[in-house]
Amino acid sequence: MNAALSFFAPCPLAGHTEACQRYTPPADVPLGEIEIRASEAGLTWVGFVTDASDDARPSALTRRCAQQLEAYFAGELTRFELPLAPPGTEFQRRVWQALTTIAFGETRSYAEQAEAIGRPTATRAVGAANGRNPLAIVVPCHRVIGANGRLTGYAGGLERKRWLLGHEGHAIAR
Repeated sequence: MNAALSFFAPCPLAGHTEACQRYTPPADVPLGEIEIRASEAGLTWVGFVTDASDDARPSALTRRCAQQLEAYFAGELTRFELPLAPPGTEFQRRVWQALTTIAFGETRSYAEQAEAIGRPTATRAVGAANGRNPLAIVVPCHRVIGANGRLTGYAGGLERKRWLLGHEGHAIAR
């Protein structure tokens, strides 16, 4: 495993017990409720809630993530400091690790993202891995845009991506 990936712990085997909690951003943040899941190894999921189920089993780590999300939305935090353990292939984890190097307020194209992982011809595969990122906002796949500077796909929806980039100081063409 590449040393640059060391902060990504391997996801535990299926069937492990995850801590889970929901976080609701401040009223002026139009993203909707966010679900946070974590294992003992680290965060496994941060995503937008699509169902009404409530599986609350918070842990110190899910609470810490919620606190950091709160600080991010308040404009007080620009880089998350949390242990991560997303389930995924080695290639996906390389892509997600590279996403964490895109600074707050910056963007990168899919081609630049492919270059960053040493796979310059893997632009489409990088796009597919970005689309499977299980750690929305914390691993900032929203910072990857089209080579022409336009918004491209985002699992949370383009309006959420536009809002996140605007929050970080970008005005993106429709």
